[in-house]
Amino acid sequence: MRIGELARRTGVSERSLRYYEQRGLLASARTAGGHRDYPERAVERVIRIQELFAAGLHSAKIAQLLPCMRDADGGPSEKATPRLVAELTAERERIDQMLTELANSRAVLDEVIDAAKQ
Repeated sequence: MRIGELARRTGVSERSLRYYEQRGLLASARTAGGHRDYPERAVERVIRIQELFAAGLHSAKIAQLLPCMRDADGGPSEKATPRLVAELTAERERIDQMLTELANSRAVLDEVIDAAKQ
């Protein structure tokens, strides 16, 4: 599929898709006319990349992680290194801390809202 179709199907801009390719997160073949041609599995890959960005990971970390993740082609092509596992564990702990802080903020807002309703 061409880049425009991939963008429509994933809700990701063509510019972002080109960036993903530049960073090694996504691959395409080239047509005789030089246009990008993505396989069907690219849809799932782009969605996964978006999820990882939303989790707060940066493109270099995502590039390390993607080969270790199960995808439409089956199992992972590489095993995660102990260093990558440690870095991802620290990242998960950071996210857990953010969730705790957000829950505390929500509780404070709930108190203010309840008080304002009375």
